[in-house]
This record gives sequence, C-alpha cells and structure tokens, in this order.
Amino acid sequence: MNEENLIKYYNKFNEEKRLTTKHGQIEFLTAMKYIHHFLEEGDKILDIGAGTGRYSKKLHDEGYDVTAVELVKHNLREIEKKNIPCMLGNAINLKKIKDNTYDITLLFGPMYHLISKEEKIKALKEAKRVTKKSGYIFISYCMNEYAIITHGFIEGNIKESINNHLLDENYNITPKQDDLYSFVRLEDIDDLKDVCDLKRIKIVSQDGCAEYMKKTINQMDDETFKIFLDYHFKTCERKELLGAGRHILDILKKEL
Repeated sequence: MNEENLIKYYNKFNEEKRLTTKHGQIEFLTAMKYIHHFLEEGDKILDIGAGTGRYSKKLHDEGYDVTAVELVKHNLREIEKKNIPCMLGNAINLKKIKDNTYDITLLFGPMYHLISKEEKIKALKEAKRVTKKSGYIFISYCMNEYAIITHGFIEGNIKESINNHLLDENYNITPKQDDLYSFVRLEDIDDLKDVCDLKRIKIVSQDGCAEYMKKTINQMDDETFKIFLDYHFKTCERKELLGAGRHILDILKKEL
C-alpha cells in the first residue's frame, strides 16, 4: 500500500457523500442490516479504517460503545466533529489496542487498499487479535469482475489493460504496490479466511447490481427504491450473485 497516495486521494474524495446517494445507501444499509443481526446490548465495536465515521456515528447514536481507527488525518477530524472516540492508526499495526477487546470489529475500508496478500493477512490477523473470542469480524472487499466489466469494458480500457500487462490470462487484475485499490475474487477471500483461521458465518454481495444501475437507482421514487432494497436483501446471499457486485461483505467469527 502506498500510504502517501492513499492519504492524498482521501483528502479529495467525498466518502460521506458516496454513502448517502440512493445507490450508495445500498452498501451502507446492507452492512448495517447484518451488523444489527449479530449485535448484542453492551457490545464494544471497533471500526478500523472508519473513513469519515459513517458507520461509527450510526452505531454510536444507537448507544453502542464505538471506537474508530483512521489513517487519514482529514477523515479523523471529521470523526472527531461527531464526538466519537477515535485514534490515528494503521490497520496492519493496531499496537495501541489490547488483545481480545472488542465484540465486533469492522474492517471495511482497509482491504480496498492493502495491495499484497501479506498486507491483507496482517490486517486480518490484527483484527482477529483485538476481537474477543466468539466475536465477529466484518470485512468488505472490492471485487475483480466489477473492475473488469466497468473500467475494462464499459469505460473502454480493456485493450490497454491487456497490452500493459495489468491483467493475467484469466482476467485477474495484476496488483502493483503503488495501486490505490486492490481487487479480489472469491477464492482469494476464502484463502485469507483460512490462513487466519477464522470461521465464516455469512458472505454477502454487499451492493449486488446497484453499481451497474447508479443512474436508474438514483432516479427511483421512494416506493420503487424500497422495492429494490427488498429485492436486494432477499437475493444478496445467493451464490450466483457473489463476486459480480462491486463489494462483498464477509462475516467471520473468532473461535480460537
């Protein structure tokens, strides 16, 4: 991960606005639906790579004990404005946090930007370390096929990507350490889970087809949008949809 480039990017990128559009709400509402399913009264929550604190604020306002960790100082200042306990930190080294502290750990942003497998394993092992035994870890990943379909074919970059050796022969994006985003497939996510010895509880297509339908969804009236959400929630765990959306939500349990 190129930390300097990442900080520059998020100093300009409006993450707060992204999650408040209709199509952006689907990602957020899906995560919240599943978080609520596993939350219990009195649970402590750690939000690693919290961005501007969208999830942290919602959970904090609901009365949960939430701590946010964020790498980008601009984002951290936004979290502080929301009166949420927070700290500057990096997902691959949470040295300020003791072992077995949190009931639920959110690892939503970091896996988008940690490029190498080794970095991802470090982040997931750190999340596991600070999570209590029998606690849950929620991880969000960016998916390879979404990037190929949108950036490659829809935006017309596929031939250039092949010529510049940005893809392998199986259309798997070849990661470079200075890339801003990391894209994975289901087998990569399975491997990370197994290496870190975590038990999968559920895996969910976090935004389904929403990212392919941005304009349509953002123009929906409220009633139609409610129907679309109902459709999404009733299909987001279907195996044939996993991997084709922009994000996947992996829900793991720490048993050891």
